Amino acid sequence: MEEGQIPPLSFMDKLNIGGIPLTGHVVLGPMAGVTSLAYREFMKPFGVALSYSEMISDCGLSYHNKKTLDYAKTSHIDRPVGLQLFGFDIRNTAQAIEILEAHADYDILDLNFGCPVQKVTKTGAGSAWMKRPLDLYQYVRMVVTKSHKPVTAKLRLGWDSTHINIQEIAPALEEAGVKMITVHARTAVQAYSGKPDFHQIAHLGSQLSIPLCVSGDIFTPEDALNAMKIADASLVMVARGGLGNPELVTNIENAIEGKPCLPPPSIAKDAEYALRFSQMLRKEKGEHEAVLILRGLLPHFFTGFPGYKKIRAELSVNPHSFDDLQKLLLGIRDRNHL
Repeated sequence: MEEGQIPPLSFMDKLNIGGIPLTGHVVLGPMAGVTSLAYREFMKPFGVALSYSEMISDCGLSYHNKKTLDYAKTSHIDRPVGLQLFGFDIRNTAQAIEILEAHADYDILDLNFGCPVQKVTKTGAGSAWMKRPLDLYQYVRMVVTKSHKPVTAKLRLGWDSTHINIQEIAPALEEAGVKMITVHARTAVQAYSGKPDFHQIAHLGSQLSIPLCVSGDIFTPEDALNAMKIADASLVMVARGGLGNPELVTNIENAIEGKPCLPPPSIAKDAEYALRFSQMLRKEKGEHEAVLILRGLLPHFFTGFPGYKKIRAELSVNPHSFDDLQKLLLGIRDRNHL
């Protein structure tokens, strides 16, 4: 086994979340505006062991907002799947859980204590919970009691660099009943700037009897192996790194298992992936909404080869209909097909 690779058998006893078995080590992270059902279904064949929905507002569910409930759509392909809920008041959260259990088909309930966006944290939700560890513990205990599904939690290192408290909070939440903890190795104040510091969670996984998942700037298999090794984690979360790069999931799993990584995909293959995802998103969202979303997402599929900037610019500006978009992708595929 090459240096840096992780012995795969060391994780087999932890690849289970509250009775939900996982077949791999890579978790698809929640991303607002991205991880709708179509994206999760698209990514699943690349080796995703568990996927999470976009963040769902407990208030949105409590107020019976139909669009909010749309975030909870799942399918038989999209399993196991967790629905990620955020909130600041257990009364709203309890009502939201009742609604999800009545109207959604899912395996795991995830609690978001990691979102750093101001419109979320100013209410006391998301990563603002990291400032109130005692309240957080009580809140999680009540959610675990209310939910009939296993509960997981996503956190940050702490609120800021002078209040890093993940090493205390993670064991407390295990005691409160969560079945997996994901840590994004930045503080809330950092948001997505700077570098994640996995040394702040060094050996955290060995201090827990539940799985630990690491998150933050996972763009290569080496990033994944390094973060997992430092934290003694059994799972790794892929989010922005997998956008337009679905084979990253496969390559991380291969690296963990000591298998060779896939060669970089050709431009034609990238175009084929982009086309497949586009068709799946159109089926889910309808043509107009899909095109608007795709103009932001499809450029991620094309990078690192001669002429890629022109292709990315075309995809982000020119398509005004699905036909326009499809013609662009087919043209890229056919021009570069060997």
